[in-house]
Formats: sequence, C-alpha cells, structure tokens
Amino acid sequence: MFAIYKKEMRTYFTSIVGYLFLGFFLALLGLYFYGQNLYGGLANIGYALYGVSTFLILLVPMLTMRIMAEEGRQKTDQLLYTSPISVPKIIVGKYLSVLTMFGIIMVVACFYPLILSRYGTVNYKMCYAAIFAFFLMGAAYMAIGLFISSLTESQAFAAIMTFVIVIVSVFCTQIAEMLPQDGKLAWGLFAVILLLFAWLSYLIMRNVTVSITAGVLAELVLFIFYQAKPEVFDGALIHVFSWFSIADRFTTFVYGEFDVAAIIYYLSYCVLFVFLTVQVVKKRRWA
Repeated sequence: MFAIYKKEMRTYFTSIVGYLFLGFFLALLGLYFYGQNLYGGLANIGYALYGVSTFLILLVPMLTMRIMAEEGRQKTDQLLYTSPISVPKIIVGKYLSVLTMFGIIMVVACFYPLILSRYGTVNYKMCYAAIFAFFLMGAAYMAIGLFISSLTESQAFAAIMTFVIVIVSVFCTQIAEMLPQDGKLAWGLFAVILLLFAWLSYLIMRNVTVSITAGVLAELVLFIFYQAKPEVFDGALIHVFSWFSIADRFTTFVYGEFDVAAIIYYLSYCVLFVFLTVQVVKKRRWA
C-alpha cells in the first residue's frame, strides 16, 4: 500500500497537476481569507472555507480524474491486478495520496487562525472544527471522484462526471426548492434516480440480468408505495435532496456548531465510495 501511495505522490509532483491544484487552491483560500477575515473583520476561518467550497466543483475533478482512469488508459492496471498487493490496499493507497494533497491545503489553513489572533480574539475551537469539517467534506468529494475514475479509462469523462455529481451535491437543495413539490413529480424523479442506480450497479457488477432485475423490482416497489400512500411524496423532493447535499452540512460548522452527525455523514460517504471502488476493481481483476 505504501508503494502505491509513494507512486501516486511522485506522479503528482512530477507533473503539473499537483502544482496546479495546490497553487490554485491556496490562491483562492488566501483571497477569501483576506476578504472575509482580514478585510471583513470576521474572526472565523470557516467563512473563508465556505467561500472556497464552491470551487471544489472544479478542484476535485482536477485531482481525481486520472487516479484510476489513467491506469486503464495506459494498461498499467494489468500490473496492479496481477500484483501480490490486495485490491483494498491499492485503492486505499491511491485514496490516501489524494487526501495528502488536500491535507497540505488544510495544514496551511491551520496557520490562518494564528494570524487572526494577532488582530483580535479568536475562537480556536470553532476555527479548527471548521477546518476539520472542511477536510472531511473534501475527503467525501475525493472518494466520489475516485469511484467515478474507476468506472472509465477516459480522464475527460471521469472529470465531467465528477464535476456533474459534485455540482449537483452542492446545489441540490436549491434545485429541489425550484422544482414543483407535488407527489407525481417526486415519484417520477425518484423513478429516474432508481434507473440511475440500476445503471450504476451494472457498471460495478457488469451483470445485465442482476441490474435489470434489481431495477425492475425497485421501480415496482416505488410504484406500489406511490399508489398506496401518494401523500408521502408531497414535498419529499426537498427532504431527499437535502440529505444528499454534502455542502449543506458544512454550514453548521461555519456558524460555530460542532455537528457530530455531519462528521459521521462525511465518514460514511468516504467509506461507501472507497468500498464501491474496491468492488469495481475486484470485478475487473477477476474478469
């Protein structure tokens, strides 16, 4: 696992990608830190991090698009599949490399509350809780990007799909609020989401029969439930979409509340998508 980790870190620092990611991210963070904290007079670094969080839409695909897709394009994935290293160790090693790149940004951010303390009173617990939550939010996005990259050999496709998923997760609450809240529309959108999950299961398992069967059964259950209790679907879009909103949970830390549920939520995202990536690679390895 450590060998995979070193290889990935070496790749980031022998190409322009790692330097672009660090430079662009640090420049944005410094800009927001000056505007929100030094010039604006806010003593909480969480406001600067909240401003930068929107740019994760671009920064996450930049860092994760090649991590698995490049192996498939160059056919070096065959070397990984035949190596004595277990698949979980390979995936965890790659995931730790992107977390390290992101962690470098967070280490720099840890100095900002100390800078603020020279100009006034700073609540260190609030600031460092926001930094920790921001790191976990980024880790969740990185896990999603890692998973998307494992599904394709095209870096461009991986970047676009990661971009779409991240932007939807950032603005899904606002999107849901703009949609009509009648039950019929909610049922239709949930049906589409179930179809997407069926397609996703096919990408993971490469088993048409299982994917179609699971999709049909899920659609049937949804239809029966809608016919039995249609009132449940009224206003359900906001509740469901807000549950998928990764960015919304960070706002509690910006306002000084340490949300344990949000921490568990982020960790669950990380574990889930790393696990799904392992399953995709295992399936490809045995194939």
